[in-house]
Amino acid sequence: MMSQVETIYPLLTEARLVAPMWSGSRLAAWLGVQAEMPRVGESWQVYEGNRITNGPLAGQTLAEAAAALGERLVGARTMARYGADFPLLAKLIDAGDRLSVQVHPDDAYAHRVEAATGFHGKTEAWHILAADPGATLIYGFARATAAAEVAAAIADDTLLDLLQQIPAAAGDTLYVPAGTVHAIGGGILLYEIQQKSDLTYRLYDYGRKDARTGQPRELHVAKALDVLDYAPPGRGRLAPQPLAAGRDLLLACPFFALERWQTDEPQTLAIDPGTFEILTVIDGRLDVQWAGGALALRRQSVVLPAGLGEYALAPHAGCRWLRAYVPDQP
Repeated sequence: MMSQVETIYPLLTEARLVAPMWSGSRLAAWLGVQAEMPRVGESWQVYEGNRITNGPLAGQTLAEAAAALGERLVGARTMARYGADFPLLAKLIDAGDRLSVQVHPDDAYAHRVEAATGFHGKTEAWHILAADPGATLIYGFARATAAAEVAAAIADDTLLDLLQQIPAAAGDTLYVPAGTVHAIGGGILLYEIQQKSDLTYRLYDYGRKDARTGQPRELHVAKALDVLDYAPPGRGRLAPQPLAAGRDLLLACPFFALERWQTDEPQTLAIDPGTFEILTVIDGRLDVQWAGGALALRRQSVVLPAGLGEYALAPHAGCRWLRAYVPDQP
């Protein structure tokens, strides 16, 4: 029988590769993986449905491990908010073409209107890894508007005139709270951290047709109009807040916090028992060491359980990584 100590260790999971119609051509090579599909648009690096690939828990999904281990995996703070649930999704997105113009509901709307799905709302954030010259993002409305005006613009195909488009550049971080109309433009590779919800309401899709049905992709205008924030959100980019040498806080919200690390110095750390951590290496090699072993990561993600205790990071020259976790309530 496995001891509790044996089941608490850094978890690698099998990423889920997805190929939407807007997929780019660089993600598989960027990750260094062989993909069955010619283009990969998303890699779900850490998600409750991903299967663990290392150690005694190999073969279980993160959801199954969370149900069995409870706060030893997700943390006391996360357990108090969400139960034995893995609440975040970390993914990489390679947009070869524009994504649909869309919006996500908040928790209150999701629980009231979408209760049958079991999902919470969806707040997310982007950290841009690469952007082609001239690449842009849609981020909120350009000016204050209202449901009637937006509905009319959708009907007469002028919605884009109401939207704010901002240039995308590597290193930018944008916070996309529920209710913010948004779209990732073509030529952008980014990291996304989000609530694990899959609730998306499309407002506009450039007239594209579903490859399987030949019909225009479904829009969700009525629900989108219910949840949109009609006030302009500002420019959206967040200024990094230095925490220590080589360590910046990119953002913190009630659902997640995201840090960027860039240092060649070894780190000895102790995990906050209130939360798990997701580390995603975006450049170079990072060695993760703990009492029971070690892992070498290259453009991979790993889940550090809340019960791990002390661990060490040994970055190689030029290494950069992102750290996501559930924060204290701000």
